[in-house]
Amino acid sequence: MSSLPADRLNQVLKRFDMVEAQMAAGPEADVYVRLASEYSDLQELAGQIRALKAAEKERDELAAMIVDKATEDDMRELAEAELPGLEERIEALEGSIQILLLPKDDADDKNAILEIRAGTGGDEAALFAGDLFRMYERYAADRGWRVELVSASEGDAGGYKEIIATVSGKGVFSRLKYESGVHRVQRVPETEASGRIHTSAATVAVLPQAEEIDVDIRPEDIRIDTMRASGAGGQHVNTTDSAVRITHLPTGIVVVQAEKSQHQNRARAMQILRARLFDAERMKAAQDRSEARRLQVGSGDRSERIRTYNFPQGRVSDHRINLTLYKLDKVMEGDLDDIIDALVSDHQSKLLAEMHGDG
Repeated sequence: MSSLPADRLNQVLKRFDMVEAQMAAGPEADVYVRLASEYSDLQELAGQIRALKAAEKERDELAAMIVDKATEDDMRELAEAELPGLEERIEALEGSIQILLLPKDDADDKNAILEIRAGTGGDEAALFAGDLFRMYERYAADRGWRVELVSASEGDAGGYKEIIATVSGKGVFSRLKYESGVHRVQRVPETEASGRIHTSAATVAVLPQAEEIDVDIRPEDIRIDTMRASGAGGQHVNTTDSAVRITHLPTGIVVVQAEKSQHQNRARAMQILRARLFDAERMKAAQDRSEARRLQVGSGDRSERIRTYNFPQGRVSDHRINLTLYKLDKVMEGDLDDIIDALVSDHQSKLLAEMHGDG
C-alpha cells in the first residue's frame, strides 16, 4: 500500500463497518436515510480497499513461496507466473482508490438547472439552441434522468432564444457541469440558398439545483414585481398580471418567469434565483482558493468557448482537452459519454497531480 495512506484506508473501512452496523440496528427513519446515503458513498471505496488488501496479502504469500527453499519447483513456477498479473491488479486497484479518495464536489449529487441561450447567429443560433436542448434531453433519457421544462422563449424560425429546464436523477450535476460554456456550430443553414457555411453559437449554463437550506434568501433582500405577461394573443395573457420578476437586491440578480400561473412562476423564479446564488457562492469559493484555475473545467466559466460542432466534417471538438471525435451525428443524438468521460478523467488527473505536487 506504498502509494496510499494506510491510516486513511483503515479509517474508511472502520467507518463503513460502523455505518453498516448502525443501519442494521434499526434507527429512526430520518437517521436511516442519512446513514443509507453515507453507506452508498462509501460502498465502492470500501469494496476496492478490501480487494486491494486481499490482493496484497496474496502477493506477499506468493513472494514468500518463491524465496522459500522448501517450495517445490512446479509450485515456484506457478507462483512466478501468477505474480505479474497480481502486481498489475494491485496497481489498478491503487489507481481507482486514489480517484475515489479525491476531494468531492459537494454539488455533484445535486440535480441541475439547465439554461440554454441563443448567442451570435440570429435564427440559426436559436435553431442550434434547440438542437442542444434535444441533445441533452436524449442524454438524460439514456441515463434515466427526468427533464422538466421551466420556461422557453421560441425563436422566430424555430428553436429557442432561451430555454430553461430542470434535470433530476442520480449524479446529474457531476456529469452535466462540464457543459457550461459557449458551444459553437459550423454548418450550412437550411435557409441559406448559396450553401455557405455559417458559424453561430449558443451559451449553456448548468447550475446545481439548490435547496432552501443551501442558500439563505432573506425576504428583505428581494423585490417581487408582478406584471402583465406579453405573448401571442389569448385572453389570458392580456388580462392577467401573471409574469413574476424577482430582483435579489444585494447581488442585482434578476429572474423573470412568465408562464400562465403566477403562483407557479413565483416558485420557479425562486428556484432559479436560489440556484444562481448558490452557483455564485461556489464560484467565489473556487476563486478564493489557489486552485481556481484548475476548477475552471466544470465550474462554469460561461464566457469560454468550450466546444465546436462542425457539421460538414461530422466533427465535434472539445477545446479544453483537445479532444476531436468524428461522430457528430451520434453526439447530437445524445451520445455524450465519450466527451464527458474524457473531461472527468482530465479533471481527476489534474487533481491527482496537484495532490502529489503538494505532497
